Amino acid sequence: MAVEIKYVVVREGQEKMSFASKKDADAYDKMLDLAEVLSDWLTHSPIALEEGQNDVLAMWMAENKDVLSTVLKSGKLPELDTVAPAEEAPEDTIGEAVTDDKVTEHPRKRTKAA
Repeated sequence: MAVEIKYVVVREGQEKMSFASKKDADAYDKMLDLAEVLSDWLTHSPIALEEGQNDVLAMWMAENKDVLSTVLKSGKLPELDTVAPAEEAPEDTIGEAVTDDKVTEHPRKRTKAA
């Protein structure tokens, strides 16, 4: 019989995620804390988001806190290769806002606007 240690992140009585290392569990818990703060902060924004969108946006921002920090400090986007794509955009919306001779990044391919 093997003994296995499991670190479980629990929020509001619900098991969110389990990890093999305490370090990973603590990092995830910290990310959830940040997402909660960001969600509360987003409720004060001038943009009215639909129910649940605040939480999704806050979680995405927390997951990408390093990129967000870089953008806030430098005022520039980091190289696109280092930014992990969130969710795929629908095929019919890719490149809509692209003008002549601009290249738009897609998670799978690069396309040049006509």
